[in-house]
Amino acid sequence: MRNILEIQKQLLPDLMDILKKRYTILHQIKLAGVIGRRTLAASLDMTERVLRAETDLLKAQGLIEIENMGMTISEAGAHLLERLEPLVKELLGLAALEEKIRKGYGLRKVIVVPGDWDVSSDTKQELGRAGAKALLSVMEERDVVAVTGGTTLASIAEKLTMPMNAQLKDSWFVPARGGLGESLEIQANTIASGMAKRVGAGYRLLHVPDLLGEEAYHSLVNDPNTQEIVTLIRKARIVIHGIGDAMEMARRRKLDPEMLQELRSEGALAESFGYYFDQDGRVVHKMLTLGLRLEDIISTEVVIGVAGGKSKAKAIHAVLRFGHEDILVTDEAAANEIVALLEQEKAELS
Repeated sequence: MRNILEIQKQLLPDLMDILKKRYTILHQIKLAGVIGRRTLAASLDMTERVLRAETDLLKAQGLIEIENMGMTISEAGAHLLERLEPLVKELLGLAALEEKIRKGYGLRKVIVVPGDWDVSSDTKQELGRAGAKALLSVMEERDVVAVTGGTTLASIAEKLTMPMNAQLKDSWFVPARGGLGESLEIQANTIASGMAKRVGAGYRLLHVPDLLGEEAYHSLVNDPNTQEIVTLIRKARIVIHGIGDAMEMARRRKLDPEMLQELRSEGALAESFGYYFDQDGRVVHKMLTLGLRLEDIISTEVVIGVAGGKSKAKAIHAVLRFGHEDILVTDEAAANEIVALLEQEKAELS
């Protein structure tokens, strides 16, 4: 495919530009659901006159529908977008980023979506869609899937849909750990139940705080009801989790200033499933909490990390260096920074 693209770029450079433009228009309409021409023109930095000509053509091809409420993508348009995705990834250089990251960390698969989570709501939607697709691609009957909390996992839950011809009613979604006491919408319990309902699976909840004192921990760990759900969580075949900046997560957990300083001095860059990692992927601190333990993560068959934004690149790098991820879903901004970190490491070793 890459050779064909290079030939087309030389002989028909305008064709590539037109392809990218029309793909972007279709993609934005799909993400929006329903969108007016003026709003779409503004989001694409395009004049309404130029956009009208493009959308009239797309309508004539049966790829979009235009009603009084706005434009929507048709079934044929959605199908075309799916078929075009590998080609567009080549055009945008995303496929090359995926392969560099996959090889650099020895991953099974890497998925990079366009944009930057930090600045674009569209990228957040696209990352959620890609994360949902990655999860469904590895799910099987009677699976147990453990999920963490956070805005990234919440966006994935919103994009999950019942897969065609899949039998997931005997599968279970469970929270990987307790709750942080934040907004209900981004707690692991809420996300696990939401994901289960969207695919027709079952769910179990863990009604304990994420951060526990010694006395509370030992009291809960001996509780039969808690033991039952924790045992199920630790049997998970799939773990899907977000990746957080260490200092941000420490503040969200309301750790005291002494602990914050200790994490800084230990070089903590990333937090995931209650563990803090330095740039080499070493665990420098762990929280006393119920749910998944490090040994459970290491033995889990499929671990999917989902995180985006340029600001998360060092944290993603740290967790990937831990060495137990199988699939990474990220965005273009983070991917470029991650590749730069890999190249920097390589230069320092040479």
